[in-house]
Amino acid sequence: MSGTFVGMPAFPEAARVAVGDPTLRANLRHATHTIRDKRARAVAELDDWTELREAGRRIKDLTLRHLDTHLLQLEEAVTAAGGTVHWAADAAEANRIVTGLVRATGETEVVKVKSMATQEIGLNEHLAAEGIAAYETDLAELIVQLGEDRPSHILVPAIHRNRGEIRDIFRERMAAWGRPAPDGLGDAPAELAEAARLHLREKFLRAKVGISGANFMVAETGTLVVVESEGNGRMCLTLPETLISVVGIEKVVPTWRDLEVFLQTLPRSSTAERMNPYTSMWTGTADGDGPRAFHLVLLDNGRTDALADEVGRQALRCIRCSACLNVCPVYERAGGHAYGSVYPGPIGAVLTPQLRGTASEVDASLPYASSLCGACYDVCPVAIDIPGILVHLRQRVAEEGGKGHRLERAAVRAASWLLDRPAALAAGERLASASRAVLPKRLPGPGVGRWTEHRDLPELPAEPFRDWWRKNRA
Repeated sequence: MSGTFVGMPAFPEAARVAVGDPTLRANLRHATHTIRDKRARAVAELDDWTELREAGRRIKDLTLRHLDTHLLQLEEAVTAAGGTVHWAADAAEANRIVTGLVRATGETEVVKVKSMATQEIGLNEHLAAEGIAAYETDLAELIVQLGEDRPSHILVPAIHRNRGEIRDIFRERMAAWGRPAPDGLGDAPAELAEAARLHLREKFLRAKVGISGANFMVAETGTLVVVESEGNGRMCLTLPETLISVVGIEKVVPTWRDLEVFLQTLPRSSTAERMNPYTSMWTGTADGDGPRAFHLVLLDNGRTDALADEVGRQALRCIRCSACLNVCPVYERAGGHAYGSVYPGPIGAVLTPQLRGTASEVDASLPYASSLCGACYDVCPVAIDIPGILVHLRQRVAEEGGKGHRLERAAVRAASWLLDRPAALAAGERLASASRAVLPKRLPGPGVGRWTEHRDLPELPAEPFRDWWRKNRA
């Protein structure tokens, strides 16, 4: 996976800044509560939701167990349908492949469907460095791009912005990227949507190259699937002459029958809709219909490493619905930017450290960005045990001895030594009881002190328990 957002601090520091922003917290609280309430009503309409959830879990687990077989079948089907398949081991290779494909067309600009995979590898930035302009066409992604911002939510990347902020971004930045915002643009949703529509229409009609991700890939036919609500994806997938899709290898499902399960659970869990307004599917190329050239870039970028972890591989079930973000009390208060990754919230806290590793301070802090309340597991449509993976990753970080954990390990070793020596332990207990009047209520130090900042140490008794027992129960 590509590096963390430049200059991002570890989660605790970033979250501390975020929770001090009242506008951000108000925006997040309103949006997440609205989405999760609508989702709950949509899910309640299905009597067999529990069975669908279990079916999705089983399909994903079985697919991951035989992922190599399904990917080879997918490659064969895509090739037979007129497409070309490329394999990318990491972000750098994927970026090189896509850049080469765009250059081969002679074009210097592309239009993009909303894609987490291309954000993950930093494709827009790489293309820009190579002189190729990449235009986001999803409304929320457009807002983020025009505002020189970062996405903060999987489904609604501009969730941290309110209507007034979006209006100002359009007024100030649209002209630099193409058609300017209409004079006197207000903050009514209809006005903002119309301004975006007029701005993007020129790009759709001019673009010769489109870049997408995919929600699913069907191995038996080589079909790719994108679900969305605005129609911009349909424009990017059908109008350009060349279509390049960058997709994580975990997005494959074996058959159309398997796909049917997810086309029920994904829209209800994400946008609280019975079905997405636009469900676009394409299989290779066809004469006189859609792009003349289709390229599929299959992206690993840490996924094989995650697959090797018997506990952590559950995260690869994720269908990117974002339901876990909308119920998470930590995300609601800290927002997505605090996670330092394109994958925020609970799923990001378990997926990012597996794709990127835990060498950086940011990535090592992510497994701790949770209260372990379990709400994320309850709403996950493929039953990912996110709290269980968080605990598993915390153990990994501690064993690697990252920042803050060296002191913890030293303390555990010291405690082990003391507990193995009853005489030394008894002497230490008597010394602690004798000096309890002068002991601090909170431990000093930047690491330990932060943990005890809002916690008093337990008050020591006047005498150790073993001395009391010897006097009263001997």
